[in-house]
Amino acid sequence: MSKITMDNFAVMSVQYVHYSLEYYLDSMVKNGLKHVDLWGGIPHYCRLDYPFAEDAKKKIGSIRAMMEERGLDVSVYTPETLAYPYSFSHPEEEVRKRTVDYFSMAMDDALLFGTNKVFLNSGCGLLDLPREESFARLVDTYKKIAAIAEQKGIELVLEQLQPYESNLVLNLQDIKRVLDEVDSPAMYICVDVVAMAVAGEELKDYFEVPVSVAVSTRKESLREFPALLYEAMSATSYYFGHSGDPVVFYSRQCETDAGHPGSFH
Repeated sequence: MSKITMDNFAVMSVQYVHYSLEYYLDSMVKNGLKHVDLWGGIPHYCRLDYPFAEDAKKKIGSIRAMMEERGLDVSVYTPETLAYPYSFSHPEEEVRKRTVDYFSMAMDDALLFGTNKVFLNSGCGLLDLPREESFARLVDTYKKIAAIAEQKGIELVLEQLQPYESNLVLNLQDIKRVLDEVDSPAMYICVDVVAMAVAGEELKDYFEVPVSVAVSTRKESLREFPALLYEAMSATSYYFGHSGDPVVFYSRQCETDAGHPGSFH
């Protein structure tokens, strides 16, 4: 059975918000880390300072050179969305459009940093508005962002928040709802263990949520359903037994009609 080592860890640079980027990178090396979770904010790297793509590319290139000198790489890119002028659920469409554009740029930045993983959270809906209205706008914005992510080969990693941070995605139930309603293969989850504990949940709860498994073979009639189920179980068994990659569990609504006229995940 494999063991978790320091090679499996990355520390987000937001913890070093009052230190230079060089200090943060040197600290990672001193602590035996090889991967970083790069937070997209001042004083390290903020896309707002580089509105033109070529300028951003040049800056990211210099940051990557600093990392490579230290034997570091970026495992995930986390654009700042809690403290900047962005919102997934704001009632004004212009704000949400700006947020979508910002994440499209963040995806490009992530690829330049050498990762296809972009971290996101729900932010907070306006507290004087009905939560369901904010949640509906959140899902609509996520759908737009996820569609771009699918085109660019990006994996969006969603984190739940604590009640003092948000009124939207706070627990397993909220995460499952987002995954079901957004319904995109580009959407994954990251469990914030503090928020998990605040919600009264345990890590095992996130591995016990019913999941759907997709296989590539199309079945043309319900009589072939047992074969479809066997293929799905076999594929899952093989993956668990042979893959060294992390297994990501996520909920999906799968088409149930026999013909499967469209794609499903």
